[in-house]
Amino acid sequence: MTLERGLSLLAFVTMCGFLAILVMRVPRLDLGLVVLVTLLLCGYDLFFHRTNGTRT
Repeated sequence: MTLERGLSLLAFVTMCGFLAILVMRVPRLDLGLVVLVTLLLCGYDLFFHRTNGTRT
């Protein structure tokens, strides 16, 4: 595991924790759906999105 991948995973876990606290404190269906979509997009970007190895 590279350092970049490890830090990305740490950031994802931190974001999940923050959003979980938010949803538990403000139990609304619409907020829960927005949080779910946000986590799905972040998870896709972290685990499935592959770059071609070049940086801009």
